[in-house]
Amino acid sequence: MRIKESNNIDRIYPLILKAFPEEKSVADLTRDLLNDATAEPILSLVAEIDHEYVGHILFTKCKMGGHSDGPAMYILAPLAVAPHHQKKGIGGALINEGLRILKDWEVELVFVLGHIDYYPRYGFINDALSFGFKAPFDIPEEVKDAWMIQSLNEGLLPEIRGVVQCCEAMNKEEHWRE
Repeated sequence: MRIKESNNIDRIYPLILKAFPEEKSVADLTRDLLNDATAEPILSLVAEIDHEYVGHILFTKCKMGGHSDGPAMYILAPLAVAPHHQKKGIGGALINEGLRILKDWEVELVFVLGHIDYYPRYGFINDALSFGFKAPFDIPEEVKDAWMIQSLNEGLLPEIRGVVQCCEAMNKEEHWRE
């Protein structure tokens, strides 16, 4: 398996449709994020086996609402692995490589709205709101742990707290349901 940067939506889109066959909106969101100037600079990585895209992860820039000089922050969304390649470590490899690159970029915080048992394996901490980081839209109490945070700065959280402001393509309530 090889992991590389790619924003080739013609190859990424079909992969995401395979990974989320009941949720075309995830593929559409990915396409929109890759074309959203307010998400830049983005980090789009693919896992490739025998020249086939088998996994994709996307990190888009975000900021703390009301703060122009806040910490460098990103949101992980989405992560997709082709069904016949799931449970083989591809998703984890994409997460780890993405976090490594973001740390090299001096990013301080990464957020994800995702599965509460999966993402903590890669250093994410459940319930980012309890640390003072509110999602762009309200997360229902019963799934509040799905809004997660990871500090890439030696585990230290910056002093600034508030509402995380995402890019335009992701700034729709339907993208904030777990």
